[in-house]
Amino acid sequence: MPLRSLSLRELLLGGGLAATLLAPLPAQALFDDNEARKAIIELRQKFDANKAATDAALLRLGDEVRDRRPLNELMNQIEQLRAELAQLKAQNDSLLRQVADLQRGQQAAQATVDERLRQFEPVPVTVDGLTFDVQPAEKREYDAVMDVVRRSDFAGAAAGFETFLRRYPDSGYTPSVLYWLGNAQYANRAYRESLGTHRRLVNTYRDHPRAPEALLAIANSQVELKDARSARKTLEDLIKGYPQSEAAAVARDRLSRLR
Repeated sequence: MPLRSLSLRELLLGGGLAATLLAPLPAQALFDDNEARKAIIELRQKFDANKAATDAALLRLGDEVRDRRPLNELMNQIEQLRAELAQLKAQNDSLLRQVADLQRGQQAAQATVDERLRQFEPVPVTVDGLTFDVQPAEKREYDAVMDVVRRSDFAGAAAGFETFLRRYPDSGYTPSVLYWLGNAQYANRAYRESLGTHRRLVNTYRDHPRAPEALLAIANSQVELKDARSARKTLEDLIKGYPQSEAAAVARDRLSRLR
């Protein structure tokens, strides 16, 4: 607890009182030797006590003054630490914003990479009742050529399918591509090419759902080529090989009318 500041009267009390007490005594106040010695001893004891009290008070006052200097320095240090803390907080906030921006950038970059990877990852497709995996570019090209077929541009479709077969020789689309290529060739009156394309389908993919229809298309090409005998044989093979197919039902009807 800080000491109360001492007044000049209090600081000098010990010395003043001692001086008063040590001043010469009037003659009427003289004592005998024993009493005088006793009085002097008492006065000296009082003087020593007052001097000790004064010295102690001055010492405490000096300590109080000295203690105030470290307190001021401590307050300055606290203010300095507060300033440094505020600066560190600002730096931390800036770093947090930079980290957030970096994370957003990484997420955007990752999304871009994922999107690009998806362009090369196989995707499942179902064509003619069969499901298989193809490359995205492969699927896009097949769909594009099929759009050409739907527009009845059979010359363009034939060229597109031939390009597809060269580019993707082992594609899961191949049986379907052969079927539609043969049909496009037939529509272009390229009967021999159509016959060869459909026969390739039947010989290579005999169990494919389009195989019965390909045999029926072969018979049609043979009829156009004036080869009725071969057409009859093809229709008979179709009925025998795929008796439950819709193409077999059509073949029976045509076979009855074929001369």
